[in-house]
Amino acid sequence: MSFTFSFFGHSTFGLDIDGTQILVDPYFSDNPLTDLRAGEVEADFILITHGHGDHLGDSVSIARRTGAKVIANFEVANWVSEQGIEVHPQHIGGGFHHPFGYVKMTQAVHGSSLPDGSYGGMPGGFLITTPEGEKMYLSGDTGLFSGMSLIGEEDVYVAALPIGDNFTMGPDDALRAVKMVKPEIVIPTHYNTWELISQDPEAWKDRVEAETAAQVRILEPDQSMQF
Repeated sequence: MSFTFSFFGHSTFGLDIDGTQILVDPYFSDNPLTDLRAGEVEADFILITHGHGDHLGDSVSIARRTGAKVIANFEVANWVSEQGIEVHPQHIGGGFHHPFGYVKMTQAVHGSSLPDGSYGGMPGGFLITTPEGEKMYLSGDTGLFSGMSLIGEEDVYVAALPIGDNFTMGPDDALRAVKMVKPEIVIPTHYNTWELISQDPEAWKDRVEAETAAQVRILEPDQSMQF
């Protein structure tokens, strides 16, 4: 079985796992890096790493239109559920066998709040294991943390890591993260959306491939890659 990873700029991804459509942090309406709008995308499931507006994004409107189930931490899931959306709450360290694979929530060093200013619970990432055993680590917004070395014991195939700095890891710490997670393929994210997080992904790619065994795949917004 193969799966497709689509990048829509910032930290918005699409996954097609054996025909199941999954959106991760679907931020379209105010995302300057994509031409897609929230009304143009389809989803069976939506994964939300935390409650900030550039990650919760258009989750509610997309789920309401498509009937997608939202997977998020308990606090975000409760807030989304109050909007009339079907949810599956999880939390850090917990996993569940969804129809498209096993999803475990991982730690992320960041913050989280919801659109109404209420507490969004602990931010997280997702370690997804497909039915064929391939593992994807989507770190979410995070700084470097020592527990990434434990994720590195999971035989990660693809990792998506932020490199933008200021709000998340920058290039130096993201390189250290690659050394700890040890993925075969790494995709840089959360950069060049705004000047504040401007980075050179090609320079980062050169450093990663010189110092690790990982291969860097730089995806342009709205570009997909099949694995």
